[in-house]
Amino acid sequence: MAGVTTAFWVSAYRMRLEAAGIGVYLTKRGDPDAGAVLVKIARPDGSATLWGRAYGEDGRRVWAALAEGPEREVDDAATRQARVDPDLWLIELEDRDGRTLLDEPGLSE
Repeated sequence: MAGVTTAFWVSAYRMRLEAAGIGVYLTKRGDPDAGAVLVKIARPDGSATLWGRAYGEDGRRVWAALAEGPEREVDDAATRQARVDPDLWLIELEDRDGRTLLDEPGLSE
């Protein structure tokens, strides 16, 4: 997300998700300039994954799974993160195939 505000990135991400037919809901709005972003993907089977930015082995920023399992447990993990970081953004997705698009160019960096 280097070089753009968080609010701009979230807006562009939401447009890409909507264009792909992925249900997207902004459930927590954080700092518009530099807030961290978490993405939760919920699946029809009741499971979910919470994604956040982390550093990869090569030192580059990557999207990493922070929590996986029953949706209730993933929601609890997101709630704990939000308590620690009031500037956090939380985006929730619903997609039968579990797509987040976070691995696509422009979103993966």
